[in-house]
Amino acid sequence: MNFKGFFKNILNTKRATKEPLMKKFLIVGLGNIGEKYTNTRHNIGFRILDELAKTKQVEFETEKLGDVATFRFKGRTFILLKPNTYMNLSGKAVKFWMQKEKVSIDNLLVITDDLNIDFGTIRVKGKGSDGGHNGLKDIQDKLVTTKYPRFRFGVGSNFSKGRQVDYVLGDWSAEEESKLIERLPKSIEVVLSFGTQGLANTMNNFNGK
Repeated sequence: MNFKGFFKNILNTKRATKEPLMKKFLIVGLGNIGEKYTNTRHNIGFRILDELAKTKQVEFETEKLGDVATFRFKGRTFILLKPNTYMNLSGKAVKFWMQKEKVSIDNLLVITDDLNIDFGTIRVKGKGSDGGHNGLKDIQDKLVTTKYPRFRFGVGSNFSKGRQVDYVLGDWSAEEESKLIERLPKSIEVVLSFGTQGLANTMNNFNGK
């Protein structure tokens, strides 16, 4: 083998080791474990990942700090994580799985509920405050940054003063459940777009819709 071919092989080997990491995405749905939380507004992150896993015909398995499912789509690897640490300690699971799978912070997407936007409205951002959300606050603390992509799903604010906790930990109304049938497929599109089209395109195509 000549020197030109030798160095070409080295370059190809380096690319082969880097590209899989660039094409690997950690999608984290926030929520609380336990049957009593299954249908609550606070668990929309779990709900979206469950629907996505069902669509891709993969099943979650309980592993360290969470339930995990993996699938391939358009040359990308999507690792779905539902932390089992309860909402307020979500950061521990996020940090562990980022390190374990060697996923960069740009390829992390955290899905959470948001009281500050109307029900069903989608808002994807590359950074931001925790907005009073304890799950996001713990992730921010563990990652030591607010600059990570997040997908906020609006749950509205139809509650009286002092009833915020009851509202987010309450079950979806019958009307909300019927509308979720339409919003869940759109949410899946958001996740897949993030991995294949990038953050900027996903924001342009889905925010406010």
